[in-house]
Amino acid sequence: MEDSFNGKKSGYRRIEKFDRLHTEKISEHYREIIDLLGEDVTREGLQKTPLRVAKAMQFLLQGYEQDPEAMLRSAMFKEDYRQMVIVKDIEIYSMCEHHMLPFIGKAHVGYIPDGYITGLSKIARVVDAFSRRLQVQERLTLQIKECIQNTLNPLGVAVVIEAQHLCMQMRGIQKQHSITTTSDFTGAFQRVATREEFIKLISSKLS
Repeated sequence: MEDSFNGKKSGYRRIEKFDRLHTEKISEHYREIIDLLGEDVTREGLQKTPLRVAKAMQFLLQGYEQDPEAMLRSAMFKEDYRQMVIVKDIEIYSMCEHHMLPFIGKAHVGYIPDGYITGLSKIARVVDAFSRRLQVQERLTLQIKECIQNTLNPLGVAVVIEAQHLCMQMRGIQKQHSITTTSDFTGAFQRVATREEFIKLISSKLS
């Protein structure tokens, strides 16, 4: 399915592609859900809501169609560099698999190359590919670490994620300012000194 808007004055053109059959089926389910919740799905403001939600969910969960290891392999370069490489403050937008509510935060990823490096943007793409799925933060942290370790085979990988979970903020315990931190390390980062250097670097702010 392809949607576009090409206004003569704005010059804006938006193209989004969705599976037509999936979109129709998801829309029908959301139409029924809205009805079961007591709303009138035929009223003007809600008539297109099932379709919009169907498209939104496919966008938010597009990670199932992406191969994070292939992303890394597409930009692997031989390089004799064996110092820490860090990409920090990578934005995360994911969906808690327990309530299908968002959790939002940042990932900090580091690795120490052993013959191969990868394009810096690919690290962020790996984070995004795993984030755009139904997730728990603990598994997300592990998957990012394992993907980089298995693909690049570096001397070590470090991943730290800090996130706020709307399932804790909007419902349940309703603690609006709580932040969940998870971490995972392999190889050289299991040494205290190396791990502490990584933590210090991701905590520092540029002046």
